[in-house]
Amino acid sequence: MVYTVGEAAKQIKVAASTLRYYDKEGLLPFVERSDGGIRLFKAEDMSMLKTIECLKKTGMPIKEIKHFIDCCVEGDARIDERLAIIKDQQASVIEQMQELQEMLDMLDFKRWYYETAQSAGTCSVHDGLPIEAVPEQFRKYLNKQD
Repeated sequence: MVYTVGEAAKQIKVAASTLRYYDKEGLLPFVERSDGGIRLFKAEDMSMLKTIECLKKTGMPIKEIKHFIDCCVEGDARIDERLAIIKDQQASVIEQMQELQEMLDMLDFKRWYYETAQSAGTCSVHDGLPIEAVPEQFRKYLNKQD
Protein backbone atom coordinates (compact mmCIF):
# COMPACT_ATOMS: atom_id res chain seq x y z
CA MET A 1 0.00 0.00 0.00
CA VAL A 2 1.17 3.52 -0.80
CA TYR A 3 0.13 6.62 1.16
CA THR A 4 0.06 10.27 0.20
CA VAL A 5 1.47 12.91 2.55
CA GLY A 6 -2.01 13.54 3.95
CA GLU A 7 -2.73 9.86 4.50
CA ALA A 8 0.66 9.22 6.10
CA ALA A 9 0.26 12.28 8.32
CA LYS A 10 -3.16 11.07 9.45
CA GLN A 11 -1.70 7.64 10.27
CA ILE A 12 0.91 9.11 12.65
CA LYS A 13 -1.35 11.93 13.87
CA VAL A 14 0.63 14.94 12.62
CA ALA A 15 -0.13 17.67 10.11
CA ALA A 16 0.83 17.07 6.50
CA SER A 17 2.95 20.21 6.76
CA THR A 18 4.99 18.47 9.46
CA LEU A 19 5.91 15.67 7.05
CA ARG A 20 6.77 18.23 4.38
CA TYR A 21 9.01 19.99 6.90
CA TYR A 22 10.67 16.71 7.85
CA ASP A 23 11.33 16.05 4.18
CA LYS A 24 12.79 19.54 3.71
CA GLU A 25 15.07 18.93 6.71
CA GLY A 26 16.36 15.68 5.20
CA LEU A 27 14.60 13.29 7.57
CA LEU A 28 12.83 11.37 4.81
CA PRO A 29 15.54 10.28 2.35
CA PHE A 30 13.84 6.88 2.11
CA VAL A 31 10.58 8.29 0.71
CA GLU A 32 10.06 7.82 -2.99
CA ARG A 33 8.37 10.31 -5.28
CA SER A 34 6.07 9.84 -8.22
CA ASP A 35 6.99 11.12 -11.66
CA GLY A 36 5.03 14.24 -10.73
CA GLY A 37 7.07 14.77 -7.54
CA ILE A 38 4.41 13.58 -5.12
CA ARG A 39 5.79 11.88 -2.03
CA LEU A 40 4.82 8.22 -1.86
CA PHE A 41 4.96 6.63 1.58
CA LYS A 42 5.10 2.84 1.58
CA ALA A 43 3.92 0.71 4.48
CA GLU A 44 7.52 0.15 5.61
CA ASP A 45 8.08 3.94 5.66
CA MET A 46 5.40 4.31 8.31
CA SER A 47 7.56 2.61 10.94
CA MET A 48 10.35 5.10 10.32
CA LEU A 49 7.87 8.00 10.45
CA LYS A 50 6.64 6.75 13.83
CA THR A 51 10.24 6.55 15.05
CA ILE A 52 10.93 10.10 13.87
CA GLU A 53 7.80 11.35 15.61
CA CYS A 54 8.71 9.48 18.79
CA LEU A 55 12.21 10.98 18.84
CA LYS A 56 10.76 14.45 18.22
CA LYS A 57 8.27 14.07 21.07
CA THR A 58 11.07 13.04 23.41
CA GLY A 59 12.78 16.35 22.72
CA MET A 60 15.47 15.23 20.31
CA PRO A 61 16.47 18.10 18.01
CA ILE A 62 15.82 17.74 14.28
CA LYS A 63 19.57 17.80 13.58
CA GLU A 64 20.10 14.78 15.84
CA ILE A 65 17.10 12.97 14.37
CA LYS A 66 18.62 13.53 10.92
CA HIS A 67 21.90 12.01 12.13
CA PHE A 68 19.98 8.99 13.44
CA ILE A 69 18.11 8.61 10.12
CA ASP A 70 21.38 8.90 8.20
CA CYS A 71 22.79 6.07 10.35
CA CYS A 72 19.69 3.99 9.59
CA VAL A 73 19.97 4.60 5.85
CA GLU A 74 23.63 3.54 5.93
CA GLY A 75 22.57 0.14 7.23
CA ASP A 76 24.10 -2.44 9.50
CA ALA A 77 27.51 -0.79 9.65
CA ARG A 78 25.97 1.85 11.96
CA ILE A 79 23.98 -0.41 14.30
CA ASP A 80 26.27 0.38 17.26
CA GLU A 81 25.84 4.11 16.74
CA ARG A 82 22.08 3.78 16.32
CA LEU A 83 21.85 1.79 19.55
CA ALA A 84 23.94 4.40 21.39
CA ILE A 85 21.65 7.18 20.15
CA ILE A 86 18.56 5.30 21.32
CA LYS A 87 20.12 4.52 24.71
CA ASP A 88 21.08 8.18 25.19
CA GLN A 89 17.59 9.34 24.29
CA GLN A 90 16.05 6.74 26.55
CA ALA A 91 18.19 8.02 29.44
CA SER A 92 17.09 11.56 28.61
CA VAL A 93 13.42 10.54 28.69
CA ILE A 94 13.88 8.81 32.05
CA GLU A 95 15.43 12.01 33.42
CA GLN A 96 12.54 14.07 31.99
CA MET A 97 10.06 11.70 33.60
CA GLN A 98 11.77 12.10 36.98
CA GLU A 99 11.67 15.89 36.63
CA LEU A 100 7.99 15.75 35.65
CA GLN A 101 7.25 13.53 38.65
CA GLU A 102 8.92 16.08 40.92
CA MET A 103 6.79 18.84 39.40
CA LEU A 104 3.65 16.74 39.81
CA ASP A 105 4.56 16.07 43.45
CA MET A 106 4.93 19.81 44.05
CA LEU A 107 1.59 20.48 42.37
CA ASP A 108 -0.04 17.79 44.50
CA PHE A 109 1.33 19.54 47.57
CA LYS A 110 0.13 22.95 46.39
CA ARG A 111 -3.30 21.53 45.70
CA TRP A 112 -3.47 20.09 49.21
CA TYR A 113 -2.18 23.37 50.65
CA TYR A 114 -4.81 25.49 48.91
CA GLU A 115 -7.65 23.04 49.44
CA THR A 116 -7.00 23.06 53.19
CA ALA A 117 -6.65 26.85 53.12
CA GLN A 118 -9.89 27.15 51.18
CA SER A 119 -11.73 24.94 53.67
CA ALA A 120 -10.41 27.07 56.55
CA GLY A 121 -10.91 30.33 54.71
CA THR A 122 -7.27 31.34 55.21
CA CYS A 123 -3.72 30.26 54.33
CA SER A 124 -2.74 30.89 57.93
CA VAL A 125 -4.40 27.58 58.82
CA HIS A 126 -1.04 25.97 58.06
CA ASP A 127 0.90 28.18 60.50
CA GLY A 128 -0.02 26.22 63.60
CA LEU A 129 -0.68 22.89 61.94
CA PRO A 130 1.09 20.04 63.75
CA ILE A 131 3.44 18.06 61.51
CA GLU A 132 1.31 14.95 62.05
CA ALA A 133 -1.63 16.71 60.39
CA VAL A 134 0.34 17.16 57.19
CA PRO A 135 0.28 14.17 54.83
CA GLU A 136 3.68 12.47 55.01
CA GLN A 137 4.47 12.91 51.30
CA PHE A 138 4.10 16.70 51.69
CA ARG A 139 6.23 17.25 54.79
CA LYS A 140 9.35 17.89 52.73
CA TYR A 141 7.68 21.01 51.31
CA LEU A 142 6.89 22.60 54.65
CA ASN A 143 8.11 26.17 54.94
CA LYS A 144 6.65 29.53 53.98
CA GLN A 145 4.21 28.98 51.11
CA ASP A 146 2.75 31.35 48.54
